Amino acid sequence: MAEHFDVLIIGAGLSGIGAAWRLRRERPGTTFAILEARTAIGGTWDLFRYPGVRSDSDMFTLSYPFRPWRGAKAIASGESIRAYINATARDGGVLPHIRFGTKVLAASWADSRWTVTTDQGTYTCNFLYACSGYYDYAEGYQPDFAGLADFQGTVVHPQFWPEDLDYTGKRVIVIGSGATAVTVVPAMASTAAHVTMLQRSPTYMTVLPEKDVIADVLRKGLPAKAANSVVRAKNILLTQGFYQLARRRPERVKSLLRRMTLSHLRDRALFDAHFTPTYQPWDQRLCVVPDGDLFAAIKAGTASVVTAHIDRFVPEGIKLTDGRVLEADVVVSATGLSLLPLGGVQLTVDGAPVEPGKSVAYRGVMLGGVPNFAYCIGYTNASWTLRADLSHRYVLKLLSYMDRNGFTSATPQERPGPRRPLLDLSSGYVQRALDRFPSQGERDPWIMRQNYLRDAFMTPRADVRRDMTFSRKPAPVLEEIR
Repeated sequence: MAEHFDVLIIGAGLSGIGAAWRLRRERPGTTFAILEARTAIGGTWDLFRYPGVRSDSDMFTLSYPFRPWRGAKAIASGESIRAYINATARDGGVLPHIRFGTKVLAASWADSRWTVTTDQGTYTCNFLYACSGYYDYAEGYQPDFAGLADFQGTVVHPQFWPEDLDYTGKRVIVIGSGATAVTVVPAMASTAAHVTMLQRSPTYMTVLPEKDVIADVLRKGLPAKAANSVVRAKNILLTQGFYQLARRRPERVKSLLRRMTLSHLRDRALFDAHFTPTYQPWDQRLCVVPDGDLFAAIKAGTASVVTAHIDRFVPEGIKLTDGRVLEADVVVSATGLSLLPLGGVQLTVDGAPVEPGKSVAYRGVMLGGVPNFAYCIGYTNASWTLRADLSHRYVLKLLSYMDRNGFTSATPQERPGPRRPLLDLSSGYVQRALDRFPSQGERDPWIMRQNYLRDAFMTPRADVRRDMTFSRKPAPVLEEIR
């Protein structure tokens, strides 16, 4: 018989471990397991191993609110984030609940329970919680470059970085200008002969200190948890305030970001040519440059930026549409990620397939018409964990309400109305996948706001009954004994 749990969590990354920690602490009688496709904890932070991989949010907001970040750096390496997640799972008693090497393929709802099919067998559960993020781990985005087979050097995608790649003393081209490229370029420039960041168009960048001076001061006089709470609150207010200013006064923020970049570059011609985006701030995520490392590499001459379009690959490198040829030994295709809703799990409800792209998100946590199912998705304008933890708390609140009232299923019931995209960024990786993701409505509780301060106030007070249909499993009919 299939092993049964009250709750099954998909994914043992930052979100899944956080959900399991809260479930174990706040609902100690609830049986649960985490189904993890990989052989290690960490999710994205275990997958990405490219040079310099790090957070692009400060760790005081990216870390769990229940476990203070004790690392020295606020902008932390992927390795230290992975260690932090592992320690949280170990110390929180979550490790024994993880089923590694178990990829969820499909889940079917019938008779008031989910039947979950994996590549290692079948499980059943009362409630299914997808904490698998939205990146496609199997493939990143790779444009169809003409002449790629003609190139005589090495081409790598950051998502699948070869452990044995030696780029010491070699000419490197990094295609892209997003967060990955901004991270990889200065990291490789320390040992490569030269690194060129080849971008189609510029991206807004912001310089943040790798270490938080205020945090360092507070840690000396306050307990770790208290210091962490103060710095966390400070960073939340700063980032949320800056985002709201960007949306309301874009020209002012644009001017501020440009002055910051120019102060580090100290080259007006270079700035005008390669660091003046055409879109408004926060139409796409800002790229964090810790301690200005990218600009330092450019000023040192170990890195450079070229803004142009690719015509094709040639044996010696990349030919641009203006006729120039950039020579390279290694090309890093930092061209973006592919998004995958619900970790690619195929859902069916009472035999009918669920198409996420045709669904509407309920509180940004559940899907209209899908019972006892939740998914975790973070903010686009702030640390992922801020929203993830609110999602965990909402799921636990819903489970407790169902238990108190003897309900076995909860199904969000959508009301017809206008729809708009769930994710509000103009970035290519988002736009390419919009039709595959749920949409959102125009009123509560069918809106997913990008406002942590509001959500932090409203989520604990959310009425779980609103637009929700509850039911109880019918009692079995006993035949009369004659």
